[in-house]
Amino acid sequence: MRKSVLDYILRIYLPVTLLIVVATYTVTYFVSREERYHVGYAPTQPINYSHELHAGQMGIDCQYCHTGVTKGRHAMVPPVSTCMNCHQVARTDSPEIQKLTKFYNDDQPVPWKRVHKLPEHVYFNHSVHVNKGLACQECHGQIQTMPVVAQVKPFMMADCLECHRTAKEKFPHLVSLTGLKNGPENCTACHR
Repeated sequence: MRKSVLDYILRIYLPVTLLIVVATYTVTYFVSREERYHVGYAPTQPINYSHELHAGQMGIDCQYCHTGVTKGRHAMVPPVSTCMNCHQVARTDSPEIQKLTKFYNDDQPVPWKRVHKLPEHVYFNHSVHVNKGLACQECHGQIQTMPVVAQVKPFMMADCLECHRTAKEKFPHLVSLTGLKNGPENCTACHR
């Protein structure tokens, strides 16, 4: 009796389980690759905001708007009130600023479309990287030259590991300044 149960499990359950695992992995791989790692993705936003103007020409520091970047996992999209610090008086006749003002007056957040996204099982903490002196441009490209934000680099595991393995060589000026070390390579550092 025992042999027939084991034989049944090996003949039926094991192949079915392996098929499900392989199919799930394959589908997940191709779906996530298409949706999340598409270099060049630049959605149309509800307000035509230019990083080229604000971060580039005007020299506004990224951290003025993205206040969470040094404090936690997320850089944070700025609330409308941050934009209105300037735009209650600056360029108020612009159609884009008028749209922004309507969101502000209606006490509504701007429904920005996310450009950069990692898979749900990947943990990334902006503050760890920024507080070690890494510039936003390392991952987001030359954001200060973009009239429309686009994903310019793939966010694949190999790209992250390459940087983690070569950080001290790639950023020697940060080693003595911030104590930068090569990043962790163990799975649980980024996969949770």
